Amino acid sequence: MGKGRGFGKTILIGDQFVLWGIPAILAAIPFETECTVRRLESGSGWILKDNRIEVPGYKKAKEKDCKVSFNRMVEVMGLDLDKYPIEITVGGDLLAGSGVGASAGICVSFARACNEEFNLGMDILEINHVAWEGEFGYHGLPSGLDNTVSTYGGVIKYRIKDGIKQFERIHLAKPVEIVLANSGITANTALLKGFLEEQEQENLTLFNERLNDIGSQVDELALALAGGDLKTTGQIMNENHKILINMGLSHEKLIYLSELANSLGAYGAKVTGGGRGGYMVSLTPGKALQDRVASAFENEGYSTIRAVIGVKPTDNTSFQILK
Repeated sequence: MGKGRGFGKTILIGDQFVLWGIPAILAAIPFETECTVRRLESGSGWILKDNRIEVPGYKKAKEKDCKVSFNRMVEVMGLDLDKYPIEITVGGDLLAGSGVGASAGICVSFARACNEEFNLGMDILEINHVAWEGEFGYHGLPSGLDNTVSTYGGVIKYRIKDGIKQFERIHLAKPVEIVLANSGITANTALLKGFLEEQEQENLTLFNERLNDIGSQVDELALALAGGDLKTTGQIMNENHKILINMGLSHEKLIYLSELANSLGAYGAKVTGGGRGGYMVSLTPGKALQDRVASAFENEGYSTIRAVIGVKPTDNTSFQILK
């Protein structure tokens, strides 16, 4: 029986625009999807036991995407499941919901489990590539950032430059507490690129101005975060959220939660992930502030994830070109 894991993630800035050449800064969170792959004595293909905790309705909404994803990864890895049928079991402590890398977590963990069970000899770069292929089932054309941070862990600055995917690590002086809150809205991230392309076509000048502003914010946030200037980091997150709101990439519930977090002392708060639903993230350094913000969300019925960023990288890679 093969076993594998994949981290969840949060996006601090930029991910909606990676396919336009804008970098993104994202961080693994210490919650993971776990996968086991067990060969069956009869039958063909694969069967799935999905034991993940979920946002109500998430797994049903993603059922078809999940099937496409597994089939694509099986093909990429060259597995003969007519000869060696398998049972896939997924679980772990990462909530299955939009905005926390749930699809990347299942793809990375499955790739690692198959690598172990079938002795495929894949290295971490190849694991990441298989997971990226799996992400097509969920995202249409995936940028590669979710599966990369799910595979490698830590905090990274990811970009696609001249068609080449690459990432570099951002090293924090110490881990930082955050709070993620779920809006309860399951977003369809596969539609994101088309949504943004419509804006690009309608007003190219405005679209490019916003991209330039976001690109500058990404660079500034990277410097502030690495330098331990968390006040500035939070301010940039707030300013970035204003742009995302104007572009229709947030949601009224996400706006409300962000404003509530800031009113309680969070350094910054914004939508995370593709947007239009899913999660928001608030920067809440210190356990006391984290608990205050999370408790306020929970008292209003919102599910939360209390996490830290800047921990648990899987290796010492500081920069890598991805395939």
